[in-house]
Amino acid sequence: MPPDGRDSPGSKPAHADAVAADGVASVGALKKSSVIRGLVKTIRPHQWVKNLFVMAPMFFHKDLFSSTVQGDPSLNLRVTGQAILGTGVFCLLAGAVYTINDLVDVEADRVHPVKRHRPIASGAVPENFAWPFAISLVFVALAISYFKLNLAFAGVALLYFVENLAYSFKLKKVAYLDVGLIAFGFVLRVVAGGLATNTQVSWYMIACTALLALFLGFGKRRHELEGEHAGKQRSALEAYGKRSLTIALAVTGLATAATYIAYTLDPSTEAFFQSKYLWLTAPFTVFGIVRFLFLVSGRAGRGLKAESPTQEMLSDVLFVLNLVLWVLVVVAIVYRLRPG
Repeated sequence: MPPDGRDSPGSKPAHADAVAADGVASVGALKKSSVIRGLVKTIRPHQWVKNLFVMAPMFFHKDLFSSTVQGDPSLNLRVTGQAILGTGVFCLLAGAVYTINDLVDVEADRVHPVKRHRPIASGAVPENFAWPFAISLVFVALAISYFKLNLAFAGVALLYFVENLAYSFKLKKVAYLDVGLIAFGFVLRVVAGGLATNTQVSWYMIACTALLALFLGFGKRRHELEGEHAGKQRSALEAYGKRSLTIALAVTGLATAATYIAYTLDPSTEAFFQSKYLWLTAPFTVFGIVRFLFLVSGRAGRGLKAESPTQEMLSDVLFVLNLVLWVLVVVAIVYRLRPG
């Protein structure tokens, strides 16, 4: 370099290496940020709403609130904390399952018009990075289950994960069995919720959960059948037909509504809740079932806009409003809440 500090002709500027290094660092940081965003998308937080079933035993066993010395209702922090922890475990396991499922289905997803944009299928998240990430989620979830909750809960959580592995690798290719396994997963959530909070789970709750899950599962297949390349992206769809799924949806939907209504009118239910008005929540349940049928069939006046029925439901104003009203009415009746 000349004495005056200027670069000699044809030489690289003195600050070029620093600029290049900064550029590489920026690209590396951008790629890392992109991978993190991709992982968050892969574990599907919007699907975790299903894990609220873990809280159902606590909710319907009147354990959400306890009474203060003055007789006022207050949040039961101990039981609620256990329920939230249990729900968190299933969210972690669900995230691991979704990641593994995307890894197993990566080739099929690449021919799907929507799923090809998933982080693993699109290459935004490298496969050799996604595998250890999924395994880490499983270890953390099972460690929390064993050390923070109890052995029985950990056993059910492990069974849920193993069942979903069997589903992802093989059994999802078997028509109707695939939906049965989805329903079994929901039942396991409810059973785990009872174990986490030391709450007895009624047979009505098991029956309603199983029937509702079958209904939702058949709805998911009906939703997928409307898409392009349905058989390529899920082989079991080749064995389903719109007519058979419509019948399955009608049967499970009616059975779900009938079982829930029977539960609300059962004398033992009325005695437990000390109320004869739980049946007032039934119209919300029936409306939710009917609205779901319209959403998955594309007859709700909005077409099929989302990748899954869960996204369809959560983006539908009428469905969400109905769900919120159902929760409010149930809470008011179960916990005997009154204005003021």
